[in-house]
Amino acid sequence: MTIAVIYGGRSGEHEISLISAAAITRGISKANKVLLIGITKEGTWYLQPEDEYNRICNDTSSALTITQDPDNQVFISPAGKKNCFRTPKQTLTVDVVFPALHGTYGEDGTIQGLLDMADIPYVGCGTMSSSLTMDKEKTKQVLQAVGIPVVPYVCMKRTDMMDSRRYDQVFENAISTLGFPLFVKPCCAGSSNGANKATNAKELSFALMEAFSWDDKVLIEKSINAREIECSVTGNSTTADPNNIDEVVTAYIPGEILPTHVFYDFDAKYNDPNGARLAIPAEIKEETLEKIRTIAVKAYCALDASGLSRVDFFIDKDTNQIYFNEINTLPGFTPISMFPKMCQEAGLDFEELTNLLINEAVLRYNARAKLQTSR
Repeated sequence: MTIAVIYGGRSGEHEISLISAAAITRGISKANKVLLIGITKEGTWYLQPEDEYNRICNDTSSALTITQDPDNQVFISPAGKKNCFRTPKQTLTVDVVFPALHGTYGEDGTIQGLLDMADIPYVGCGTMSSSLTMDKEKTKQVLQAVGIPVVPYVCMKRTDMMDSRRYDQVFENAISTLGFPLFVKPCCAGSSNGANKATNAKELSFALMEAFSWDDKVLIEKSINAREIECSVTGNSTTADPNNIDEVVTAYIPGEILPTHVFYDFDAKYNDPNGARLAIPAEIKEETLEKIRTIAVKAYCALDASGLSRVDFFIDKDTNQIYFNEINTLPGFTPISMFPKMCQEAGLDFEELTNLLINEAVLRYNARAKLQTSR
């Protein structure tokens, strides 16, 4: 089988993708052939030389790079199926795509829609669920509808910001209903890009300016005195064969983030090796661990997720209330990332995990291929 790992991209998480993709590539069984397709920050796709695959397999601490050779620029042919990827000199044959992309243009339904148009299997959630879960406000609305508690919030849109009267109304409403401190974050950005904590009106104003540089919608959330719990989930929530272990929706052993920073920001996640301690399993009662797993599966299914996701929660230290925080449909796969670590704690090692995700992608594609698309 030939697996195309696609990485990089037009995203604030471009550099993280280079690390995740390298780990994923090393984790794919050597029985498969791997093609590497790097996307620049400008959005151009390039097939990478075979030497790049050999390099990162031999140097397990290295990240992928992107060589920009015009002869290896990649184009996509709609409905091209296995031969949908082409360069000026050749047509590639690919069985499955493994997107190792995070954030904008990778986790938001855009590449998923492109791959659906190309008619090729790919790892991860489909177009609709990827797009939905990238939007934190819409995700909260769906989960509230099925009875899953979410952190109280107010949403501000750019149109509100551009009208001084509306801006003041939303601004004051957030303060009066939620109270300080507050967290401000872009609705559709990942890895805490553009996220800040505000303890007064002046800080809130500056935090909103920063968040609006990343997105056109911004969430203002109540600050919870919380423990941060995460849960890995795999499987197909819409067409799974209950007799196939690769498709059954499964929640793994939850872990806990114990940050040393003010909150679990970008630096704590990726730059500071001492930015957080990871406790797997989370240091909570067994019954709470199981409740987290149950809610994670419920959220995953409510959002029609497939492939993989990391579902994040808060547990209020004062009330023990569990709140859904967010879902990441293409979570980090770096050596220190929580998603593979939680799977490993449950007995699913890195190579087994990548194989499961690839198998699930093929099975989901086969189920979708049976649907009627014309009369």
